[in-house]
Amino acid sequence: MNHGGRKSRGDCLVFVNADTRLPRRADLLINWALKGPACWGRFDVEIGRGGALAGLVGWSMNRQSRLTGIATGNQAIFMTREVFEIVGGFPDQALMEDIAMSRLLRRLSAPVCLPMRVTTFARRWQQHGPLRTVVRMWWLRLRYWCGTSPRALAEEYIDVRWRDSA
Repeated sequence: MNHGGRKSRGDCLVFVNADTRLPRRADLLINWALKGPACWGRFDVEIGRGGALAGLVGWSMNRQSRLTGIATGNQAIFMTREVFEIVGGFPDQALMEDIAMSRLLRRLSAPVCLPMRVTTFARRWQQHGPLRTVVRMWWLRLRYWCGTSPRALAEEYIDVRWRDSA
């Protein structure tokens, strides 16, 4: 992400997970959002083709993000180039880099939380089940907040993903 951010030429940067799609006219929405006092933000997320439970999970993710000021890659984090450079880019860590970046950015301003939705594909949610996926992500995040290294979390996360898909 840092390589792409540093190589890009625009004044606004958007960081989005590979399985997430931006809404129409996202460029205009982002430019509009960054004209105010906030220097960063994110979109609401919906989990595509995931059913009613996935809708509840998406609603919960958006609500939690509004309350905490923490955004994830599924929500398409955007910021000004200036702010990206001020904070030194994303922390160089194996997992939870979006959480760490949100914490850095929150020191500069609250995020703009755009209600327009990005769509993240339900593959992981369907493969592991919504409840199991939510519990797993919360467990990883709790351990991160308690000081477990991102590298240790990433090794466990990747091992579980590989084992579950085999």
